[in-house]
Amino acid sequence: MERPRLSIAVVTETYSPELNGVALTVERTVHYLRGRGHKVDLVRPRQAGEVAEEGTLLVRGFPLPRYPGLQFGMPAVFRLLRRWRKARPDVVHIVTEGPLGWAALFAARQLGVPVTSDYRTHFQKYSGYYRLGRLADVISAALRTFHNRCDLTFVPTRMLAAEMAAQGYRNLAIVGRGVDGELFSPTRRSAGLRAQWGLGERQLAVLHVGRLAPEKNPALVREAFHAIRRERPDARLIWVGDGPLRPELERDAPGEIFAGVQRGEALAQHYASADLFLFPSLSETFGNVVVEAMASALPIVAFDIGATHEHLADRLSARVLPPPGGDTRAAAALAESAFIGAARVLAVQDRERRLLADAARSAARQLAWPVILGEFEARLVACAAGVGHYRHAAGLA
Repeated sequence: MERPRLSIAVVTETYSPELNGVALTVERTVHYLRGRGHKVDLVRPRQAGEVAEEGTLLVRGFPLPRYPGLQFGMPAVFRLLRRWRKARPDVVHIVTEGPLGWAALFAARQLGVPVTSDYRTHFQKYSGYYRLGRLADVISAALRTFHNRCDLTFVPTRMLAAEMAAQGYRNLAIVGRGVDGELFSPTRRSAGLRAQWGLGERQLAVLHVGRLAPEKNPALVREAFHAIRRERPDARLIWVGDGPLRPELERDAPGEIFAGVQRGEALAQHYASADLFLFPSLSETFGNVVVEAMASALPIVAFDIGATHEHLADRLSARVLPPPGGDTRAAAALAESAFIGAARVLAVQDRERRLLADAARSAARQLAWPVILGEFEARLVACAAGVGHYRHAAGLA
């Protein structure tokens, strides 16, 4: 039977060269779908000085508050209606729930085109980190409304799907995230890079990769590192990434190195050249950096959410700590203490780190991108075959 070739509209408010997990994953997905013979119409905000390529619609954007370099897309409903009436897509896939995403949902519904969406960011949780906690319920309701108006919403983990279903989300499909095991590999370890960090082979490089912002919990990275240095005074903490907290973090930071944003092979080299990965974020829906660290054969200390919950097991392939058991300061302090203790102990257990690193690398081998994106493609094909039919065809019935 001949494989269907679809016309797919992909709508996103972030895309390469913007550097974040969503942008990089969407770029990979678009390339994969086009490589499989599908026609992909990419809709996204215009980036500085950019001219639209064939198969891309660029719309006006405006800066995302507190996230320099990222944008919301303007709600270009009439442009989308004109474009999709002229060349009707088989399915519209919406990556982000901003104004452009809402416009795409409205336009697709007006035209009777099947719609799928991604749930990638806990915006309601971010509100607490930016002193907008009163908006959390409003944001939650808006997100639920948005996704329940779609025919299918993709989520990356079983844990998140169960949490969302309990909150009233419908039509959820679990499709995970992959990792490039050739790019992110322990073979990229570099003595030269470690020398730049001021480290010999037997000294400890502690790594954090991610946006330097409140929702990533960098204060706990630093507390854990201070505990590690009491055991390993020669340890260094390597921060990879940038963000609004960087100036504050760089003040009074002995033993710490701020490497800034890294990409491609340089990023892979930073992972592979480290000895311990700390990731205390509590706001992740997945956490791409976790699977990148796994593929790089790094021992990991992280909370039991997102990719950590899905792919790692405590003391078998990582140190996986329970997240806070409530919203109280006492619950947070207990979870933070456990995280710090696990990091401190693992820092002095060389053999244990090697065992966890090998197990994490082995688990990452099951996450090849072609397998993951093949599942995504199959569900898009099933959804495009007809609203009401897609559940059975995608294995959701």
